[in-house]
Amino acid sequence: MTLNGQHTVSGGRQIDISSFHHLYPFPSHYMGINGLKYHFLDQGAGDPVVMIHGNPTWSFYFRKLIRELSGRYRTLAPDHIGCGLSDKPGIKRYDYRLKSRVRDLENFLEHLGVKEKITLVLHDWGGMIGMVYAVRYPQRIRRIVIMNTAAFLPPKGKTLPIRLRLVRNVTPFATLAVQGFNLFAYGALYMASYKGMKKDVKSGLIAPYNSWNNRIATLKFVQDIPVSEKDPSYGLVKYVDENLYKLSHIPMLICWGEHDFVFDSTYFAEWRRRFPNAEVHAFKDAGHYVLEDAAGRIIPLIKDFLKKHPL
Repeated sequence: MTLNGQHTVSGGRQIDISSFHHLYPFPSHYMGINGLKYHFLDQGAGDPVVMIHGNPTWSFYFRKLIRELSGRYRTLAPDHIGCGLSDKPGIKRYDYRLKSRVRDLENFLEHLGVKEKITLVLHDWGGMIGMVYAVRYPQRIRRIVIMNTAAFLPPKGKTLPIRLRLVRNVTPFATLAVQGFNLFAYGALYMASYKGMKKDVKSGLIAPYNSWNNRIATLKFVQDIPVSEKDPSYGLVKYVDENLYKLSHIPMLICWGEHDFVFDSTYFAEWRRRFPNAEVHAFKDAGHYVLEDAAGRIIPLIKDFLKKHPL
């Protein structure tokens, strides 16, 4: 429910979007998933372009791309449970695991009847979530756009950066830092963008994570990163890692911000190794939030890519 810019979410504090509504003027849509409210944007008409966000972003991250593409395509951008304007349940109601994220995406697209000619736009955790779906249903996917993400096990020799390891460890410190002081989402405002962002953009990115309960997903996403075979999501990540080749025939565009302390040049090289026919563009003046730093150059590339590969 929305009232004077206030969005109510089950399990958490109201979210005020009035300070950045001029940046995010889209009508909200909701569907139910196991009694939880799943928020999404659905703008325009035509072949579907499905944009899947990561952590700690939400559909707001794709706002400029939605504006530019919705005149010709049906642009769809869901908020994962615990993120954006979707409900933020406790761990007893939702397990915040990769398998559940993928199941939610499957339910979402089934609910909308989107089962063919899909273009995926993937960023951060959205890469793994979207690629699980793509590997399961390759016949439904026609084009893929990759931005600073991974959909495979860490390349040889890569370990988690210390900042992620501190949060990933299930300790009172990690919980207090992320859910109490919002250090993960707040820190991303300054670390994920190379150029820096305006105040209203920062407000938009961080708005859904305005209380202890509303920050549960930012913590659980990090704690779900698999680093060993004992981790709950390891098997699903390994499955995607071993089956990515099945997508090699699908046109792919890779747009990469070079200043990313997590998805660095090693991950970029791994994408290029696995998909040597992909169209690739790197941005020396962009960070992890590559679409914030370089939207003016990336969006024309995406438009051109879609035109070059008609369905």
